[in-house]
Amino acid sequence: MGETGGEARGAAPVAYEAMTLLAAAVVVHDLDRRRVLLLRRGPGARYGDGLWDLPAGKSDPGEPISRTAVRELYEETGVRVEPRDLEVVHVLHGAHGTQSPNGYLTVVFAAHRWTGTAENREPGKHREVRWFDVDACPREFVPSTDLALRAYLGRGPALTEHGWPR
Repeated sequence: MGETGGEARGAAPVAYEAMTLLAAAVVVHDLDRRRVLLLRRGPGARYGDGLWDLPAGKSDPGEPISRTAVRELYEETGVRVEPRDLEVVHVLHGAHGTQSPNGYLTVVFAAHRWTGTAENREPGKHREVRWFDVDACPREFVPSTDLALRAYLGRGPALTEHGWPR
């Protein structure tokens, strides 16, 4: 795949911006204490001011998605995980997105092992980072990641398309 998004023999180059936005989200799940780590989006976030969300972010061009998950989790919360400790638990696909004409694809990982103390490392984007009991997650949640989190916790469908479970 070339820098422009990959060229098939005889095909015109595809601009990177026209591709689907690739992102990763992480459910940090403390099995012993039955809690998950969430963040509350703030006024500096591009979407969802005041809504709770999973730590998540966009993949850099050429970056393996597991590395995106590791990087974004640390950048937002200070919590570190190893790529080998990530398990794919859900895939979100939205056909239309505000940042990409072809929508987005988010790979949701779960991690049960981590190091570090959770803190809000991006106060310009997030209001707070907090642990929640798995039975008391907030209702004011980004819709797509809310579906993914609830599917993971309830062992529901592993794919959500266009914001609706398959």
